[in-house]
Amino acid sequence: MNEEQVILVDINDNQIGLMPKMEAHEKAVLHRAFSVFIFNTKNELMLQQRALNKYHSPGLWTNTCCSHQRDGESNIKAGKRRLLEEMGFVTELEESISFIYKAPFDNGLTEHEYDHILLGYYDKAPNINPDEVASWKWMHLNDIKIDIKQNPKHYTEWFKIIFDKFYDHININ
Repeated sequence: MNEEQVILVDINDNQIGLMPKMEAHEKAVLHRAFSVFIFNTKNELMLQQRALNKYHSPGLWTNTCCSHQRDGESNIKAGKRRLLEEMGFVTELEESISFIYKAPFDNGLTEHEYDHILLGYYDKAPNINPDEVASWKWMHLNDIKIDIKQNPKHYTEWFKIIFDKFYDHININ
């Protein structure tokens, strides 16, 4: 099986090439990614706990799902694809903000991503894929913000960055 390719981009999100995902993470090359945030009608965010077998950030809590777009795939189409693969459902998504972040991990890999934030709504329980997700829960944004301050090691780096810098863009009261 061929290794998944990520889309290499410049700082303006213009595609400049493709690279195997692991190589991009080993070399800390800037590439396109997305993070999906699903809310319910109580304005709670669906969080996932990453599967324990993930190559980075295993067992940490994060946004509903995230991944990388495929060559020629729109942000929305990619978000819906991965939402179904990880959480077992699809819902309408809308694009919000995007930003660049760089986060090195203890295993020598680095996430250097041009991350697109996608927002959606869903009120049912997900049908999680245990290869991708260990657990899930609904939480109010204020409670998440407090818990990140009290327990930062329980959350992924990109999720903490989003909460720190872009809270107002995902707080959809």
